Amino acid sequence: MTKRNRRTHSPAFKAKVALAALKGDKTLAELAQQFDVHPNQITDWKKQLQERVADVFEAGNAAPAAPPVDVKVLHAKIGQLTLENDS
Repeated sequence: MTKRNRRTHSPAFKAKVALAALKGDKTLAELAQQFDVHPNQITDWKKQLQERVADVFEAGNAAPAAPPVDVKVLHAKIGQLTLENDS
């Protein structure tokens, strides 16, 4: 039996797999084969999703705002780069 290297999955992938498991259209075995992960891993991700789903709706958990941008500095940089390109 060959040993598989440890893999890391993106949060988006984990969410996709966990949501598919929550849907219930396919069995864990089918999902495990489709996404090439162990069924126990799918169960863990599904459990994590169910435990943390309420956090999405918390008021203090909004996405951070973009840092303030100094428009004058950006316009100056655009002008400088335009001059460099024209030369």
